[in-house]
Amino acid sequence: MPEYKVFYFNVKALGEPLRFLLSYGNLPFEDVRISRNDWPALKPSMPMNQLPCLEVNGKKVNQSLACCRFIAKDIKLAGNDDWENLQIDTVADTVNDFRLKIAVVSYEPDDEVKEKKLVTLNNEVIPFYLEKLDDIARENGGYLSLGRLTWADFYFAGIIDYLNYLAKQDLTANHENLRKVVDNVIGQSAVQDWINNRPHTDI
Repeated sequence: MPEYKVFYFNVKALGEPLRFLLSYGNLPFEDVRISRNDWPALKPSMPMNQLPCLEVNGKKVNQSLACCRFIAKDIKLAGNDDWENLQIDTVADTVNDFRLKIAVVSYEPDDEVKEKKLVTLNNEVIPFYLEKLDDIARENGGYLSLGRLTWADFYFAGIIDYLNYLAKQDLTANHENLRKVVDNVIGQSAVQDWINNRPHTDI
C-alpha cells in the first residue's frame, strides 16, 4: 500500500477533499498541518511553492484536482471509461471555477473595488452557479455526475465550508440537491469518522 502524506495549513479548505478521499478509501495518511510561521521555510520544498501537496511514497505532487483524481482511481470513485471520466472532470472543474470566482472577490485587497465586485458576485455569479449545479445534482439523484458517488462529490463536499466562509453565506441552504451531494459524502461512515476526529477549524 502506498504511503500518503497530505501537506496543508491547519484548515479544511483545499486540503479537505484529499483527506475525505483518503479516509473514504481507508488509505492511511499522515495529516501534516503547517503553521503560517513555518510556511516560509517549508515553501521552497513544495512543488511550485504551493499547498496542498500530496506525497506518495516520498514523492511530492501539487494541484489538488489532479491529486483527487489520482486517489479516486484507486478507490473506485473515478469513471469506468474515458467518457465517464470526462463527465466527472467537467463538473469538478466547474466547481473549481465557482471557487475561483468567489475567492477572487473575497481576497480583493481594495475595499472600494471589493464592494463593487460583491454586487455582481452575489446578484449574478453565485445564483448562476448554484442554479446550474443544483440542476446537475437533481438530474443525477443527489450526485454531481453519473448518478453515483464520484470524486467530484468529494471535492464539492470537501470545500463547501470554505466556500461558505468566503461567500459569507450558506450556499446550499436553498439548494436541496446540492445539500444531498454533501450529505451523500459526509454520510459515509469512514468520512464521518474523519470529521469526528479531525482537528477543529472554522474553515
